[in-house]
Amino acid sequence: MPPLGVVTGSLILAAVIYAPFAAWRRPAHFTADASWSVLGLAIICTAAAFLVFFALISEVGPARATVITYINPAVAILLGVTLLDEPLTIGMGIGFPLVILGSILGTARTRAAEQPDSTPVPQSPSQV
Repeated sequence: MPPLGVVTGSLILAAVIYAPFAAWRRPAHFTADASWSVLGLAIICTAAAFLVFFALISEVGPARATVITYINPAVAILLGVTLLDEPLTIGMGIGFPLVILGSILGTARTRAAEQPDSTPVPQSPSQV
């Protein structure tokens, strides 16, 4: 199936499912800050992220592209600790390197499997 069609269908389905809840929980008025935040999330975090993700898929393939989802929590920890002064717990300190190591190992196996074998294959006289 074409990826653009799949993404479009899944976003439309999600919008249809969320619409009744959004209408039920609609605020009395929208502040400018909230409106700009929603617009930024829609354009940057959804539309631009899909475009970058599709470019990544075309560059490295779908199996290796999914590894980026494992890096996301590690980036969230880094940003939370450095920018928001959130506490770094023992679990985060143990989990962070494990996530990075798992991502490296996950892509290394795929990379090794994709490399062609350079040894020549002997041909029989009937194949020449």
